[in-house]
Amino acid sequence: MIGTTFLLALRSIRRHMLRSFLTVLGIVIGVAAVVTMVTLGNATTAAVQSQISALGTNILQIRPGQGFGRGGGGPRPPDFEMADLDAIAQQIAGVTAVAPQAQTSGTAIYEGANWSTTVNGTTDAYFTVQPWPLAEGRTFTPAEEEAGKSVCIIGNTVRQNLFRGGSAVGTRFRIKGISCDAIGVLSTRGQGGFGGDQDDVVIMPVKAVQRRFTGNQNISVMLVGVDQSFSAEQVQASITDLLRERRKITSDKEDNFNIFDTKQISDTLTGTTTLLTRIVAAVAAISLVVGGIGIMNIMLVSVTERTREIGIRLAIGAVAREVLMQFLVEAIVLSCLGGLAGLLIAQLAIAVLAPVMQVSWMFDAEINVIAFAISALIGVVFGYFPARRAASLNPIDALRHE
Repeated sequence: MIGTTFLLALRSIRRHMLRSFLTVLGIVIGVAAVVTMVTLGNATTAAVQSQISALGTNILQIRPGQGFGRGGGGPRPPDFEMADLDAIAQQIAGVTAVAPQAQTSGTAIYEGANWSTTVNGTTDAYFTVQPWPLAEGRTFTPAEEEAGKSVCIIGNTVRQNLFRGGSAVGTRFRIKGISCDAIGVLSTRGQGGFGGDQDDVVIMPVKAVQRRFTGNQNISVMLVGVDQSFSAEQVQASITDLLRERRKITSDKEDNFNIFDTKQISDTLTGTTTLLTRIVAAVAAISLVVGGIGIMNIMLVSVTERTREIGIRLAIGAVAREVLMQFLVEAIVLSCLGGLAGLLIAQLAIAVLAPVMQVSWMFDAEINVIAFAISALIGVVFGYFPARRAASLNPIDALRHE
């Protein structure tokens, strides 16, 4: 019986192809929008988590000011000093390493090629705090750090643009008018969690950057590695107390520095992208309801058009349940066909949009199954009333219908 009912439903749909297509268009758009938005949202969340984890999961980033900027209209908060790093490393339990960052920007030049990049002055502890392996070459020696020698470790973007993809180790180039020997090339990281190319960087000993570029001994950022066996919150509280004491901040004043936990940043960004994905998916799901209303409308029209056919079926022995099943299956088939078409369009849209958004293409089986199941459920919910109306027709009245 089900097989015959299914064939009758397909025959009715095929008889009115254009009308059937327009009927399920809302379902197609709804399923495609929901699957595309949720899949791309999940891919974006995964990309953010990957980029943040590349920075290290047990890192505290300390900056002057009360945010990523330097505060509002008050006086400019002072930068850190090397003595602050030494105090944190020696006095705070649970700290594995502390790396300074003195940053500037400049144009690197090599054999007629030039490239504007970021110069990051730090120490060898930088590679301990946040694991960033080298693709080739080596890191700084203690003697190079102490003397502030002009040696550089470059990111892959700088290598590609300055050395045209060739080997950079052992060469000498100029940056901001200073000659620098390339001793290493960093492995590729890609885009950062807050935008920007992480590979567009030249890393030098912090003393070299301070002496030759910034002209002072200030540290703009401190990166603190935290032992996994210690609580990051407790280490952060201890560092806060120490820096307040060293920076002579009285109890009635707020901190003029901020400590960011990379794990907290990752959780915040992940929560934000997940929430946005759900909101967009909910908005897109409205078209599914609209599509369901369209199915109900066209099924009511179909019942009116086929009233005489229904009367004949009832007159020759068909029971009301069979008539109800015929129209209900027809509505479900319409919804399922729309759901399948929506899934196909969604996969094509994801394949096109993923490279544009610079995220990995991924197939989320769960959301695809859920979206298809919802499309089938819409066929049941919105198809039941027209089917019930058809089944409740009086055979005599139906046969008289013109």
